[in-house]
Amino acid sequence: MLIREICCIYLYHFIQNKTMPTTSTKTTNLNAGSQAANTGREKYDMVVFCHLRWDFVYQRPQHIISRMAKDQKILLIEEPWHREHEPESRLTRVSDNLHVLQPNVRHIEEIETILEQYTGKNVATGWFYSASFVPLLNYFEFDTIVYDCMDELALFKGAPEKLIEQEQYLMANADVVFTGGKSLYESKAQYHDNVHCFPSSVDEEHFAKAQNGIALPQDIVNVPGPIVGYFGVIDERLNLGLVNDVALLRPEVNFVMIGPLAKIGEHDLPRQNNIHYLGMKDYKELPGYLKAFSVAMMPFALNDATKYISPTKTLEYMAAGKPIVSTAIKDVVRDYTGSVEIIESAEEFATTIDNLITGSLDVVMQAEYARILKNTSWDATVEKMKILIKSTAN
Repeated sequence: MLIREICCIYLYHFIQNKTMPTTSTKTTNLNAGSQAANTGREKYDMVVFCHLRWDFVYQRPQHIISRMAKDQKILLIEEPWHREHEPESRLTRVSDNLHVLQPNVRHIEEIETILEQYTGKNVATGWFYSASFVPLLNYFEFDTIVYDCMDELALFKGAPEKLIEQEQYLMANADVVFTGGKSLYESKAQYHDNVHCFPSSVDEEHFAKAQNGIALPQDIVNVPGPIVGYFGVIDERLNLGLVNDVALLRPEVNFVMIGPLAKIGEHDLPRQNNIHYLGMKDYKELPGYLKAFSVAMMPFALNDATKYISPTKTLEYMAAGKPIVSTAIKDVVRDYTGSVEIIESAEEFATTIDNLITGSLDVVMQAEYARILKNTSWDATVEKMKILIKSTAN
């Protein structure tokens, strides 16, 4: 506990200086961005602070928080989304128990000026996905503070310098810390005495639909096979040069990239006749696209942004019954060597594709996939998290 106490004292002045609002913003609740919500504040059991938009790529926060909301009322607060043409913030009711607030302010510190309209100060649980929200800690009186560290955000492209200090402050105040992979666990366990590793899990039933008779989406129907495919955010974590090189080596293979661009532009994308960008798709549609893949790929760059990642899509690809090829991401290598083909060059990538597209998974690999998938689910992960939160609170 000594490290936490020292960090808390050392950083207290820093955080205090960041919590004063710079402007006053008058807002009223909007229901799904279009209708006025109920007047008066809601009583929430949990407030979640998330750097990812709820309607962005469906990933760890959506899986976990939607399940938490089955028996708790939750307000999820996104990063500021300033809209000059709108006088109010947006409150979307995803369900009766899950509301998502898009604050119409310019800076995180200013969110405090609108919170009184949505929630009281006394909330059982504060759940952080990003330390950038620590200026709001002064507003709330949480019984328990949870830090679910899914990525090392300070290493991402464009990350603010103060994020490292903000995370130190959050770690000093958090009651329990969860991590999205083993590498992250090893990093955070040095600075907190209540850290638990919860690697990315999977909704097996959803992605297993790729193995049945569902129809292929129209925009992939006309892409000739074999198809080597990827879905997820397309950003600085991908080795797009590798994708370009392997596409040149295997012109008879089509490479399909599904997902939104982030922190990079269209000009950064490799352009070959056999590389296809289909854009962002709804989570519900992904099994249909996976069905069309001959091989599923994870062409991640080996850089600071990928040093601690544990890709959720590994298990999703497995649930779809697809052979997988990946670059040497640390957590993938140590957790899935033997079930995921690890490559280090475009030439290895091309040769591996040749071997994988010749047929379906063999019986041994099917059994290995089944063994891995049996030991993980988002439902089980959330239940374990609840137990830990309850024991911490007590």
